[in-house]
Amino acid sequence: MLWIYLLVINLVTLIAFGADKKAAVHGRWRTPEATLLGLCLIGGAAGGLIAMHVFHHKTRKMAFAVGVPVMLVVHVVLVVLWLYRF
Repeated sequence: MLWIYLLVINLVTLIAFGADKKAAVHGRWRTPEATLLGLCLIGGAAGGLIAMHVFHHKTRKMAFAVGVPVMLVVHVVLVVLWLYRF
């Protein structure tokens, strides 16, 4: 069940970053940064990090450049701890 959640949240996060980049290029309504970071925080950090590099989006913003990799490390540690606990 955890793997399905992580797959879905990372896919949603990747799509959200891509949609925000497309909106930025076309001058349309943007996804709030808090929403993108929130998606990363609740498990989508891997998708966010992949999207940052694929779409070249939010890579200069410190909250993203530092925060998303840190969140990913925390997520990996939590998953490893969860695997060894159960």
